[in-house]
Amino acid sequence: MVTARTTTRGAPGARSNLADRIYQRLKAEMNDFRVVPGDRLSEAEIGLRFGVSRTPVRQALFRLRDEGFLDVAAKSGWYVRPLDFAKLDDLYDLRITLELASVARLCARSRGSDAELDRLRATWLVPVSGRLENPREVGALDEEFHASLVRAAGNAEISRVHADVTERIRVVRRLDFTRSDRISATYFEHAKILRAVMHYKADQAAMLLRAHIEQSKIEVRKITLSTLFEARSRPRGTR
Repeated sequence: MVTARTTTRGAPGARSNLADRIYQRLKAEMNDFRVVPGDRLSEAEIGLRFGVSRTPVRQALFRLRDEGFLDVAAKSGWYVRPLDFAKLDDLYDLRITLELASVARLCARSRGSDAELDRLRATWLVPVSGRLENPREVGALDEEFHASLVRAAGNAEISRVHADVTERIRVVRRLDFTRSDRISATYFEHAKILRAVMHYKADQAAMLLRAHIEQSKIEVRKITLSTLFEARSRPRGTR
């Protein structure tokens, strides 16, 4: 393990890499609800856990703060921000707007990427026996499905904003795949959306896509509240 002394003497690039590693690990812990909204974070404890000085720890924490995941108070230190369901609803609405615009563009065939659609076909238009069941894998594939539709439409700025929205809702979005029935529903709904796009049925694709995301938003809120309650009820050592 790298000691605190060696980490503080490294080049700026090395310190930046350490901060990025800590940032990624802490975000993963939040996404997995091993660290839950309201939890306090200690710079000293994180530094000991990773074997680094406080400098890269603070860089990682400030980055998470700037992205809206953490906050810091003068007397109580760092803590995970409570889930803001109103903001999450706004982000889901923005996501719907971006994806509907992209699907309309795809169906109009003004610009489109057959390679992106070919990859989606190979993933989602498969028999039941070929479906994945691991929630993490399906969650990642779900993100890629929606990102691919946006990329295939060919507007780089919409893709950039959509990627930012995806990052900001990931902490709750992947909870949608903790139940097998939601995994099955996702495969079924994605297949219907994809077939509508492939046949240039813009109105049908838009209707299916909106309903799909709206239902996911409802399910995620229910699952999130339940998961937070369970996480809060577990002893600290079980996380």
